[in-house]
Amino acid sequence: MASSDATTPADLHAPESTRRDFLYVATGALAAIGGIATLVPLITQMNPDASTLAGGGPVDLDVSKIEEGAQVVVYWRQRPIFVFHRSQQTLQALQSRQMVSLLADPNSEELQQPPYATNWHRSVKPEFGVLVGICTHLGCIPLFYPQPNATSPTPNWPGGYFCPCHGSKYDPAGRVFSGVPAPYNLPVPPYRFVSDTTIRIGENPSGSTFDFSSIRQL
Repeated sequence: MASSDATTPADLHAPESTRRDFLYVATGALAAIGGIATLVPLITQMNPDASTLAGGGPVDLDVSKIEEGAQVVVYWRQRPIFVFHRSQQTLQALQSRQMVSLLADPNSEELQQPPYATNWHRSVKPEFGVLVGICTHLGCIPLFYPQPNATSPTPNWPGGYFCPCHGSKYDPAGRVFSGVPAPYNLPVPPYRFVSDTTIRIGENPSGSTFDFSSIRQL
């Protein structure tokens, strides 16, 4: 959660930040263009101020502003965090035998998420996915292709995330596919709902002591 007395983002964000923002916006745009069958809106959120990023403090996000089927990218500890408002169709796909059969760790047995996100949807609430957007292979940024597609980004694409660097694939819950270079599911950061519509990334729910540094791989 950004400090109230911190310098404003406009004052602190140097050209490096501008280039970084452009890269993530371009990544999202490319993913949307690649999904020829359907175009899913991608929203990019203004970064927290530099003091919050440097200190690793929590970041608040109003998820009520994310349309169903859309994804927002925010930054926590200088990492991109994907927040995806999943549709009922997507949630049904996550539980389908067809999807589960493609996954290396469908039950999230590897420690890549907090205990409160160790479930079939890997989140606090099924409709909102919250993932660290860094491939667990070599640290690239996966592209967002949430809808099934016969040809793009690969044949018989079931929906989810695709890493263009070496072809690693993840479903809409960040679960890694079998037979790809990435060894683990995408990490889930600590987060909680501070209200019905606001999540706080970087802070566990009451009663949880999950340590993000304990996960298998960032």
